[in-house]
Amino acid sequence: MAEIQGVENMTVAQLQEELGRGGRFVVFEYCISILVMTFRRSSDVYFIRAGESTTSKSIGYTLLSLFLGWWGIPWGFIYTPMCLVTNLGGGKDVTEAVVSSMLATAPQHSGA
Repeated sequence: MAEIQGVENMTVAQLQEELGRGGRFVVFEYCISILVMTFRRSSDVYFIRAGESTTSKSIGYTLLSLFLGWWGIPWGFIYTPMCLVTNLGGGKDVTEAVVSSMLATAPQHSGA
């Protein structure tokens, strides 16, 4: 799994508390095109605390797509607006998948 940005120095209890308040895990999309080739990718996972804006985290991916995404035919014209809408809408929420993955990899304690 990719590194999760924004959870540095947080305990599991702090993370659970933030998630309970409305925190979420998101990814941002970006698109780069070179004539007939267009690449649409996702960022690392970012943890967004409850009430925190995603603008400062998404702006780089949004600008990258805005300037380098359009130049591919035909996919640049299709993928670039999709990336912009996703990023300007706060990113793609992947909280459920990240939490499921964390629970699956957590050490299991036996009741011995």
